[in-house]
Amino acid sequence: MAAPYASGAVPGRTPTTLSVGEDELHLWMLRQPWTSLSSEPLMTAELDEHERDKADSFMRAHDRLLYTAAHIALRRLLSAYSGIPPARLRFAREPCAECSEPHGRPVLAPGMPRLHFSLSHSSGLVAFGIARSPVGIDVEKLPTEETVELCIADLHPREQAELAELTGEERLAAFARLWTRKEAYLKGIGTGLSRDLALDYLGGGVGGRPSASPPGWTVLNLPPGSSHVTHSVAAAVEGSRDYCTTVRWLRADTLYAPDPAGVITNDEPRVCATLPASASARSLSAVGAAAPAPRSATSRRDEVIHAD
Repeated sequence: MAAPYASGAVPGRTPTTLSVGEDELHLWMLRQPWTSLSSEPLMTAELDEHERDKADSFMRAHDRLLYTAAHIALRRLLSAYSGIPPARLRFAREPCAECSEPHGRPVLAPGMPRLHFSLSHSSGLVAFGIARSPVGIDVEKLPTEETVELCIADLHPREQAELAELTGEERLAAFARLWTRKEAYLKGIGTGLSRDLALDYLGGGVGGRPSASPPGWTVLNLPPGSSHVTHSVAAAVEGSRDYCTTVRWLRADTLYAPDPAGVITNDEPRVCATLPASASARSLSAVGAAAPAPRSATSRRDEVIHAD
């Protein structure tokens, strides 16, 4: 089945206009700007065959649209950091940390710049992480009580005990913060949800206790913006030092502009906080601001916690 979007021209060259330092973590957020096809063509010519085939495999147009937009935006972000045109970026997989098979963390292929990234999308919201060290990011819609009951028995015993202290909406929000922290970390180490969820403790943040990070990693919750209070976002980056963490929103124009570098780099951040990674989730949440306005109605919301 052919992709249902028109393909735009691939830019010939892209200047290097963004940079990330060794002690920096750059996070970008993109709100799906519409729920039906736009009159403007998405730049699907920048995707490779695997990405186009994966997009075509989605049964629902909404999911196909979100996947396509997320991967175009990822390529355009990496292009702005690397100076390599989006269509010329090549990807590979690192060996899995559990079995050494080549299905671990996605990376830029050998010969590409040393730049680590992570991508997550859920119910109309996309999050990207860019760093010089391995990074994982996760975004999820807040779960139902049924989802919490289904998943809680698989968590670390201390995490289960902490969630047992809570009830109602407070419990759902705490579970979402914990789950995104855990999945961001598992994506960062390259195992995903194939690793036993009870092995690593990423709890805390309940009753005034600080949130935990596994040895050698920094894990933090992030503000989804006031337009996405029904989502939870977290990032994990390898290293125990304080990372200067910056959160920005991507404009919808990023998906259409023939020269994406200027759109990305000249866009003033809608959410921007430069904080040490050891800052509390409460401090980070205080900077949450509204996302850019959508092109039309907001997307339908799913009820499932899932892996990207």
